Amino acid sequence: MIRTRIRGIPLKRTNGGAHRIARLGFLLAGFLAGCVTSPPPPPAPPPGPSAADGAFDTIAARYLDEMLALTPVLATQLGDHHFDDRLDDVSAAGRAARADLAHRLLMELGALDTQQLSRAHQVDEKLLENDLKYTLWRLDELQEWRWNPLLYTDLAGNSIYLLMARDFAPLPQRLNAAAARLEQLPRLLTQVREALDPARVPRIHAETAIKQNEGVLSIINDSILPQLGSVPTADQARLKTAIAHAKTAISQQQLWLTKRLLPEAKGDFRLGTALYDQKLRFELQSSLSRQQIRTRADSALAHTRADMYAIARQVLKGRPDAPPLPDTPTADEQQAAIGAALELAYAQQPARTQIFETAQLAFKDAERFVRDKDLLTLYGDPLEIIPMPQFQRGVILAYCDAPGPLDRGQKTFYAVAPIPDEWTDAQVGSYLREYNTRAIHELTIHEAMPGHYAQLAHSNRYQSAIRAALQSGSFVEGWAVYGEILMSEQGYMNADPLMRLIQLKWYLRSISNAILDQAVHVEGLSREAAMRFMMHDSFQEEREAAAKWVRVQLTATQLSTYFVGAQEHLALREEARQRWGKSFALKRYHDTVLSYGSPPVRYARALMLDLPIED
Repeated sequence: MIRTRIRGIPLKRTNGGAHRIARLGFLLAGFLAGCVTSPPPPPAPPPGPSAADGAFDTIAARYLDEMLALTPVLATQLGDHHFDDRLDDVSAAGRAARADLAHRLLMELGALDTQQLSRAHQVDEKLLENDLKYTLWRLDELQEWRWNPLLYTDLAGNSIYLLMARDFAPLPQRLNAAAARLEQLPRLLTQVREALDPARVPRIHAETAIKQNEGVLSIINDSILPQLGSVPTADQARLKTAIAHAKTAISQQQLWLTKRLLPEAKGDFRLGTALYDQKLRFELQSSLSRQQIRTRADSALAHTRADMYAIARQVLKGRPDAPPLPDTPTADEQQAAIGAALELAYAQQPARTQIFETAQLAFKDAERFVRDKDLLTLYGDPLEIIPMPQFQRGVILAYCDAPGPLDRGQKTFYAVAPIPDEWTDAQVGSYLREYNTRAIHELTIHEAMPGHYAQLAHSNRYQSAIRAALQSGSFVEGWAVYGEILMSEQGYMNADPLMRLIQLKWYLRSISNAILDQAVHVEGLSREAAMRFMMHDSFQEEREAAAKWVRVQLTATQLSTYFVGAQEHLALREEARQRWGKSFALKRYHDTVLSYGSPPVRYARALMLDLPIED
């Protein structure tokens, strides 16, 4: 998962799986168009910028300047540090200001002759238009600001965490910015209580907010208090006062969350058909409908399980305790065989305290493999594997936190949530079966190499600031899942069949994510049925399934980005292979598709293959 933004307020996003390319023929047809066997001719020199390009640049610059001034924590996240001493206004006036700016910018975009824009600007114009319409829809229709307290716990935590996590400026400067934001935190939390309607808040959102709000205190205690000696005495006094007032405000907020919000939280976490379908279109920017996604996912689930059964027959053959392994199994025989083969992989686990060390070793192995196979250009951007900060726990188990695209040379964090101290031995055992040694390799492929870390190192080198700010979740998450498939295709870990089995299991997770997402929010799938689907149909352990049940309630439509994005990436690779013929090479293809930043895959396809850029 990659941490990113949620249209005007920072939030988080996540993990995928894989699938045999030979099984993709039935899926590719819907993505491919007009394939030929010869490579495209060299492109003509691009024309100079048009008047329309200049007008769009002005609009885009206003968006970045004015919208980021209204969302200063997002600005910090993107690497624009002009507003580091400000904290978002989440009052009615603040929302009205964002809506007014979105309306004005949409009118200006509507006056452009988009056919006169360069191809790169045509893509950026479509991204900006979608974002502005999404912003207004979220404010006016979804009204998440009224019922989702996680928007605000994440905002409060990131307001300080983003200042302290990276050395983008001297420490005293960052501490002074933190002091300014801490001084504004009581105002922010007062506005939060005024904005939220407890009766509309779903209980799961209230429960998660209570856990995350406490994590804001840990950021202050762990990141700011130990650094007090780094600023002059006068600044220390200001910082201490700001900390004291902020801690009081956080404690008051915790009391309100516990005593007022939670008892009154009666909202329905399910979006329903209309809201879900609208949000899905904004989120994916794909031509696929919800029904088309479901049809493809159902088919992919069956084919992937068949591939897993073939591997199970291979690794269980000749074992005295093996279940029946017929050529054409019944549903129960297939289930038993795959489960027995997975037990062989689950037997190799890290110790409870060795998860980070295992992830570090996995990264070294994956990086060495990518270099040896020369799969794509690798940049030397710094990476650090860290425990997930407390204020971000409770939704996901791991994420990649890349530096903002406007920051240069800063660290990427691959964060893994520690096993909670309160878990029983049975819960820990379930977790370590799911995150066995091979699975941590798969997780590291997804989050780091050649997944998010490697892809975002390319993306952050693209020169369009507006495209960097409006990256596509389906491109980013789809690439990470594609990276898992790629490594398996190339024989990672000496083509170990149990590693291949784990990779396919993870692909089942991506597929089941997309099914679960719409089944819960549109079809009303119950927790009991969802847990059975995850644990039986896609072989997830109880702890993984329980965490995913929480996540699907909190993040409607995001879980669809993995499967849809992976399918689009795989289809584009196949189309490029057919169009380029003998000149096709994986490194050429990967470096090219990653050279456009992180737009929706449909726009990367149009740019790569010189096709019309269509809505």
